[in-house]
Order: sequence, then C-alpha cells, then structure tokens
Amino acid sequence: MRSYPIERYRNIGIIAHIDAGKTTVTERVLFYTGISHKIGEVHEGQAIMDWMEQERERGITITSAATTCFWIPIEERTKLIGDKSFKEVDPEEKKKIEYRINIIDTPGHIDFTAEVQRSLRVLDGAVVVFDGVAGVEAQSETVWHQADRFKVPRICFINKLDRLGASFEKSLESIWERLSPNAIALQIPIGIESNFEGVIDLITMKAWKFEGEHGEKITIEEIPENLKEKAQEWRNKMLDKIAAEDHNLLEKYLEGKEISSEEIRSVLRKSVIEYKLVPVLCGSALKNKGIQPLLDAVIYYLPSPVDLPPIEGTDPKTGESISRKPEDDEPFSALAFKIATDPFVGSLTYFRVYSGHLKSGDFVFDTNTHEKLRIGRIVRMHANHREEIDEVFAGDLAAAVGIKNVSTGDTLCDVNHPIVLEQITFPEPVISIRIEPKTKADQEKLATALKKLAEEDPTFRIKTDEETGETIISGMGELHLEIIVDRLKREFKVEANVGRPQVAYKETITTTAEAEGKYIRQSGGRGQYGHVWLRVEPKERGEGYEFKDEIKGGIIPKEFIPAVEKGVKEAMERGVLAGYPLVDMKVTLYDGSFHEVDSSDAAFKIAGSIALQEASKRAKPILLEPIMKLEVTIPQEYFGDVIGDLNSRRGKILETLDRTNMKVLRVYVPLAEMFGYATSLRSMTQGRGVFTMEFDHYEKVPETIAQEIIEGRK
Repeated sequence: MRSYPIERYRNIGIIAHIDAGKTTVTERVLFYTGISHKIGEVHEGQAIMDWMEQERERGITITSAATTCFWIPIEERTKLIGDKSFKEVDPEEKKKIEYRINIIDTPGHIDFTAEVQRSLRVLDGAVVVFDGVAGVEAQSETVWHQADRFKVPRICFINKLDRLGASFEKSLESIWERLSPNAIALQIPIGIESNFEGVIDLITMKAWKFEGEHGEKITIEEIPENLKEKAQEWRNKMLDKIAAEDHNLLEKYLEGKEISSEEIRSVLRKSVIEYKLVPVLCGSALKNKGIQPLLDAVIYYLPSPVDLPPIEGTDPKTGESISRKPEDDEPFSALAFKIATDPFVGSLTYFRVYSGHLKSGDFVFDTNTHEKLRIGRIVRMHANHREEIDEVFAGDLAAAVGIKNVSTGDTLCDVNHPIVLEQITFPEPVISIRIEPKTKADQEKLATALKKLAEEDPTFRIKTDEETGETIISGMGELHLEIIVDRLKREFKVEANVGRPQVAYKETITTTAEAEGKYIRQSGGRGQYGHVWLRVEPKERGEGYEFKDEIKGGIIPKEFIPAVEKGVKEAMERGVLAGYPLVDMKVTLYDGSFHEVDSSDAAFKIAGSIALQEASKRAKPILLEPIMKLEVTIPQEYFGDVIGDLNSRRGKILETLDRTNMKVLRVYVPLAEMFGYATSLRSMTQGRGVFTMEFDHYEKVPETIAQEIIEGRK
C-alpha cells in the first residue's frame, strides 16, 4: 500500500556552482525535517550527504547523494498543533498533511557534470543555490541551462547573506541579467552581512526571525517600521509579475482589491510549474536562517509528479510514440539513472518510477539490452545508508540491489508492455592519462576496478592503445581523473602509475571527397572479395557522424552493408592525421561490387575501412582541440599580469566584469595550454585568484601547432 498520496510527493535536486553552499543547505533540510539530529558541517568533514572519504577531505561533493525527508508547511503545522510540541502530535494525523520530499544533492564542480545531468533528468523540480557575494557564477549558468534542457521548474535561494560583501539586490540582478528575467523575489532580507537577522515574506507581509542554537525557534511578527516602505515596494514588484499570469488576479489587482495569500500562491504555483516564473528566496544556511521557508516554498510551488505531463516514450516493436501517466495501475516504467558500487551489497541501480508499481521478486524488462531481470531487493537510499522496502510506486526514487548488465539511461518496464524512455546523453571526455598497474598482481584487479568505475560514470572511458598496448583512461578534467585514481587505491586497493594528462584531440575533414576500397585475396580454396566506393562530406561542428546507404539494384547485397559501416566506424576511430578519432562527417556508400562465392562480411568490413581512410586523406583533414570556457576571479591589482598570461596561452577574452573589489574575466582558452594553471594563477595573485573551467566546443588547431602534434604522434 502507498503510504503517501502522489500529490504530496516532491522530487527535487539541489544544484549550484561549486562552494555556493548546496550541501550545507541539504544538511540543514535534513536537520529541520528530523532526519538527522545533529547538523553535519561540510568544512568539518561531517556532512551526511558527502559520505565519500574524498568528499570529506576536499569539502566538495563528487557524487550525487539521494535521501528522503518529510515536511509540513509552517502555516499548516500551526493550524494542526497550535502550541503543542510537534512530537506530541498523533503520527496518523501528521501523515494526513505531511509531504514527502525526495532530495538529490548534486556536485558543483564541472568535472562531475554527469552527476548533475542524470539527476536533473529524473527530477520534477530543483532548488538553485547562489552565493550572496558572488551572485551568478560560471557553473551556475551551466546547471541552469542543463535544467532548461530538461524543462525542470525551479526555485532560487540566495545563500550566504551573512558574509562580508553580500548583497541580495546585486545577486538578484545577476540572475535577471544572466539567467532569467522571470525571476521574482518572494522575500527580502532583514539586515545584511553580520546584521542579517531574518527575512520578510512578501506574500504574507510578515517578518520571520530565526532564534535558538540552530535557528529552529521561529518567530513570525510584524515588519519593522524602518522596512515597511521597502517591503511594500518589493511586494508591488512581485504582484505586478504574478498578476500578469492570471486574468482574474490581474483584474482584482488593478481594482486595488485585497488579494489573499492562497490566491497569490495558487497562480504562482501554476506559473512556476509552466516555467513562466522563478521564485527567489534568501537566507544563510550556515547560520541556520531561511531554510524552513525554503522548504515551505518547495511544497507550495514545485510540482508533484502528477502536475507534470505524462512521460513520453516509444514502443520498441513499432517505434510509435506512447505515454505513461504517473498512476499506480498503469504498466510499470522506470529509468535507471545511476549505477553505483557498494562495498557491502555489490551493484546498486538507482531508478525513478514514472508509472505503475513494483514489488521485490517481480520481473522487469530492460528495453536497451532486451533482457528480462528479476528484482530481488529494493532499497531506499539515505546518502550511503540503505533502508529495505518491499514495494515502490509511481513517483518513487529507489535502488535495486545486484541486478546485472543495466547501464545509466536504460529503461526498466513491464515485461508485457515495453516502452523505451528517452536516454540521457553525456558530454564526451576531453582529457586522458595513461595508467598501468604497479605490480603484476595488480593487473587483473586494475581491469576489474576500471570496468566497475566506467559502469558507474558515463563520462569516464577506458581504451587500449593498439600500438603500445597501454591502458588510457579519459574523463572531464584533471580533478575527475585524480579522484578516479584515488578511488582505485582506496576502494579497490589497486596501486597504479599514471602518466601526464593528455588532451583528447579529434580530427575532421573540410571538403567532400570520394575513394574506392578493394579487398581481394586468393589463397587456394575460397578467396575474399569486398569492393566499395565511399563519399565523405564535412558536417557542422558537433553534428556527429552519419552513414547513408545509396546502393541501388543490389550491386552490394543488403546483408553486407552493416559490415561496411562497421569498417567505416573502426577506421574513424583511428583517424588519418595523428591517430585521433574522426568526427562530424557524413559517409555515403554509393557503389561497389561483390563476388557470388568469395564475398564475406570480413572482406566488406576491410574494404569499407580502406575506402574511408583514403577518402578522408583526400578531404583535407584538420586537427581539432577542446576549447574551454574559463572564468577567473582576481583582485584588481593583478588584472594586467593575468591578462598577459592568458594571452600567452592563446586565450580569447570574451568579457571582463567588476564584482565588488574583484575583477572577473571570461575567456575561451585551449585545454592544451591549461595544465598547471592553478599553480601559476596562485603564484601570480599571491593565492587570491580563483578560476573555474568547463569544456565549451572543439576548434581547429593552428597549423604550426598541429604540425608539432602530428610529428610528436609519429
């Protein structure tokens, strides 16, 4: 039996730039909802949600952690219990008005972007946390655009208003300028920096103050006299935006009639779910101020699974579009969004249920591998702690223990009613290192450990260099690979030597060209015969690869065409200039011939490979390099030195901004020039400069540098 109606579910993620205070916000949420009885501090390495050793040492989130908590909005709670302590309330009474919040706390560092992406894919809403001093930062934009891609309704929380240099207005302006003009303040702070005391709620026009050791004692009082005028001004701005979304409310507002809190919330909720408005709240998670109203806002404005359109998918047999409603009696459908290795129970497959229900012991169908799987144990995760459950329902987030061969993005569904949900696409890795075991004994352990890590992380890749036989691992950045090597050592007890980081260059073509591929061998008995003509054409950057079959009249039998494509793909992996993969091109198979007896798949595969290599050489190939988007924040006095250094690294300055007494530079710069940048920035700015960097696009390598790279590879 379902213990909470689906209308009272909220599946939310907490997303932000690194160091904006996401994990601290989550820790406070767990404390106020009664899940934890002690506040875990990130800077002391005690946070519940940062449970990995590497996270606790570095004070950053590396892997997204899921948990569940329960909340009753303050107003409803007051109506229910009056002055009584919450513990005295009958649990059954409480359950009738309690909301269930499933939370995923995500990393802020760009190297772990896959964690944010896969979490947003399965969530219904998000809380975006901003640093009240810095406002919108580089990674805030990235996670915001990722949320846009998945059409996730969101709430903003301007955090750290107790810090020196904090400004609610400036942070809000940066949201309007860089993210969305539809952001709308629902609160303003009382005091700022060290005088920050609480918030004014612009909907109820009351002041909220947070007292007690952990800010758990809330007093709701009249707005202080000196802030009444300012609060009214902000309320009018808020009502202007909300009233514009609803005809009846607009009429009432223009006629100057009294508008109730319920009316405002009802219109605002609808507008947030349709992503027309984004509410902005404020506080200081570290100082325990503003978290309870944020929880209220999650319940008032973010959607439950039934507020969103049914999930769309395709029928694997017919390819037709089908949908599933978030109801328990619909056929079961779920998306596996994360695979994790647990030292105690083995593999954990995290999944989000979109429709139907599932009991432990039931069978499901994986539409990506076409396998029927038995779900033995189901657990609900609280960071790295597991709670056994027997059944899950539409809207739930849970994990299955020990199911094999499931990958991130696979659809798990009812055996008799298959559906394929949209897969999650991840960015390609941009940096590689060579890795080898320290001893013979570590060799097998290394292969097993790398395989497990690659199953967990879709942006981590392993391949073997065919010429040298060395293992090459690739990821999203230096920190990403550093954490992988650290995990090999600690979790899998594998000692390994690693080489210097290398850039993941790519190759492409710039003109159209044609070539013939012929593979003919006679060796007494049956020979080999494969013969094809291919045309290659360049595509726009980032458009990927396309294979087109234009064979007419059976001059090459249909059954050999997949073999030609396989040969083409293998040849593209090897490239033609310096052995880097070929990308962004269209390959057309338009002519060829076959032999009744001697033709085979193997012969056509080799012929396809020969033709592709030859055509690509004729199509003026060029080398491409990853270009990173860099944001550097430095004190003004170091501005000249840092600009000079970036120019020497082939950087293109996009813009410079002023932020209080700091300068912010936004730059495009090749990844190849950025190794060791952290050290040189520290020495140039006496340790006061900080930077964030993320992959942006691929661009042509200048001729002279390309020549050096090609020579070096040979």
